[in-house]
Amino acid sequence: MKPTVSVIVPCYNEETTIEWLLGAILAQTYPIEEIEVIIADGLSTDNTRKVIREFKAAHPELNLQIVDNPKKIIPSAINIALDHAKGDMIIRLDAHSVPETDYIEKCIEVSEVTGAANVGGVWEIRPASDKWTARSIAKATSHPLGAGDARYRFGGTAGKVHTVPFGAFQKFWMERVGRFDETLLTNEDYEYNYRLRQAGGVIWHDPSIRSIYFARSNLASLAQQYFRYGYWKAIMLSRNPASLRWRQALPVLFVLGVYVLAILSIGFELGRFLLAGYLGIYLLITIIAGIVETMRYKDLGLVLGFPLALWTMHFSWGTAFLWAVLSRVIWRRRG
Repeated sequence: MKPTVSVIVPCYNEETTIEWLLGAILAQTYPIEEIEVIIADGLSTDNTRKVIREFKAAHPELNLQIVDNPKKIIPSAINIALDHAKGDMIIRLDAHSVPETDYIEKCIEVSEVTGAANVGGVWEIRPASDKWTARSIAKATSHPLGAGDARYRFGGTAGKVHTVPFGAFQKFWMERVGRFDETLLTNEDYEYNYRLRQAGGVIWHDPSIRSIYFARSNLASLAQQYFRYGYWKAIMLSRNPASLRWRQALPVLFVLGVYVLAILSIGFELGRFLLAGYLGIYLLITIIAGIVETMRYKDLGLVLGFPLALWTMHFSWGTAFLWAVLSRVIWRRRG
């Protein structure tokens, strides 16, 4: 018998994309009768619920239910959905993602072959619109300068990794490790995978498992996203410092260097010289990368947009991380 699958989806105000996700689940090659979909909705204020209800009415063959997430945060959405999940396998998807038609089948296959506690694959990052900023953000977030060595961003070979997006979890491993940490508003998936690894589980990446993810559409929302990522990464690492990866440290060290040199440049000519050289090298690298991407994809919008997206990601992430560390230091001293 094939294992039953519970697809859990945190959701809030996703009226423009939720139907794409539900359509992709309905089109899965895995037997639809073995799939249930649980959408934990943070009391959406747009037409998200209306879209879901209409889809459910049009496709009664799909076991689909909505549960309330009054806390309106992702880890609580996952925990609430887990309370309702009956499947042998738990697959977490996002409301703005579109899995390939064989996504669930591949997840089950790889899980059974590897015995991994959690398996996942590649995000194919696409722009949320056809604007030059959206196209640039999609390219930057999947480029090594933006993603580091994260294999789920650009493919790579199958094997053990530290984390995967949209994981497919064996339920008994989740019962062993426990619930998602609701004090982490972001990075809850990375922290959960860290606990799985600490418990002896394996996180497995397989590039044959593929899904589409829609990146942010403008630089302001990208800055907010990466500021949130950086802040909560620092909080998570303060609890689990051994989980730090080099790709997470580089933006912080770079931004710290900029701020230190900026302070030194106030009273020292050498500081101004070093700051100019430091930023000059960084700008040169990112601008050249933008030119290379422009030629590669024949998209003139990337000339400016690609480096702008990288600058936004690096400075937002690094600044938020440093702010979180500084805030904790000040808070402890006052305490």
